[in-house]
Amino acid sequence: MSDKPRTESIYEELERLPPEVTGEIIDGKLYVSPGPRFIHSRAATRLLKRIGPFDEEEGETGPGGWLILFEPRLHLNGNVLRPDLAGWRRERMPEMPDVVGAELAPDWLCEVLSPSTAALDRNQKMAVYAREGVRHLWLIDPRLQTLEVYRLHGGDWQRLGVHTGNAVVHAEPFEALPLKLASLWER
Repeated sequence: MSDKPRTESIYEELERLPPEVTGEIIDGKLYVSPGPRFIHSRAATRLLKRIGPFDEEEGETGPGGWLILFEPRLHLNGNVLRPDLAGWRRERMPEMPDVVGAELAPDWLCEVLSPSTAALDRNQKMAVYAREGVRHLWLIDPRLQTLEVYRLHGGDWQRLGVHTGNAVVHAEPFEALPLKLASLWER
């Protein structure tokens, strides 16, 4: 019970943050990051466009089977997280809920790394995502032009590969469609 007032004050601090920053609560601590640079936003937007067919009705324009969102708010066991992209398999989330923050951990997440967020994304956030059972995680670094692909295995992240530059990849869980990395880095 003694933790409740502190938790409420952290949530109040989070809600008071200005819109040009991103606030997240991880293991009881508030982290504030600057808003994304254009290179960051472009990579996330382009990736969403490329994997979009997985978010379509099955057979319409792609394989379907997913609900994919841009910068959703996740409420996972006291943590409030804002990944760049998140996806849920439709069998786990058949209908998008009308909520501020999803309490069901995604099946896939993507974090676009920036100098100000890379350490947080790679350490605290990856640890929470593993604890919450997120099955797949991608880390994109538009400055280094890399895509790191991870799968959760036995509670730990297993790196499946690092793809760079202009490669065309088939990365799980979206391996059914080729992903041209050059489109993510295009300026």
